[in-house]
Amino acid sequence: MFQQLPQAVKGILIANILIFIATLSLGDLMYSWFSLWFMENPRFGFWQFASHMFMHGGFAHILFNMYALVAFGSPLERIWGRDKFLFFYFSAGLGAAFLHTGVNYYYFNDALDQLVAAGVSRLDLIDVLSSGKSLNTSYLAQYVPIEVAEQLKSSFYIPAVGASGAVYGVLVAFAFMYSEARLMLLFFPFPIKAKYFVPLIVLGDLYFGITNQNTGVAHFAHIGGALIGFIMMWYWKRNSFDNNRWD
Repeated sequence: MFQQLPQAVKGILIANILIFIATLSLGDLMYSWFSLWFMENPRFGFWQFASHMFMHGGFAHILFNMYALVAFGSPLERIWGRDKFLFFYFSAGLGAAFLHTGVNYYYFNDALDQLVAAGVSRLDLIDVLSSGKSLNTSYLAQYVPIEVAEQLKSSFYIPAVGASGAVYGVLVAFAFMYSEARLMLLFFPFPIKAKYFVPLIVLGDLYFGITNQNTGVAHFAHIGGALIGFIMMWYWKRNSFDNNRWD
């Protein structure tokens, strides 16, 4: 089966597995270098907009993402060709990273402004965050609701990892190309047509993202990947580019 995978999907799969093995060996060093950190965090680097797509938080994380890549990306690459698929995949992944970063930046500054308005020194907060010291959210909760303090802390200290944003773009493209295909969710084991399945999971991410629930998932990264995927597919469909291979 592995030999039958199309070239780009196979390459992305191998790269993710090798980097995951390296992460198991090097641990925090890999996460420090290649995860997508908040832009004002000292660990941030511009290469992380791309490198975070090859980082994963655990076995289940990489398993689900790589399964989706193989299951939904392979038929797309066979139709489009290698170069067009790679362009689409990384465009969706970068779109996911940019939207996640933008939303994170908004949440961070919103929390920071609320704390400053309540009488906390902006310079002291920035100094503590930039120094890498642990932020005492219990102390900050004297000034603002604990959720606001946690929002500031998580935005700054928790990086984004995973290929999920790019994979969401692939899912949207699959729904465009194979709208009548029947898919299933693990927690809803009934077949649903792709044209309903994909909007359903994107709406779920939108709900959790807007309500700012702490699920441990970068919901706006998923939405960003899906949005870029939708825009590209809509454009290609409109201009009939979906019928043209690039290689």
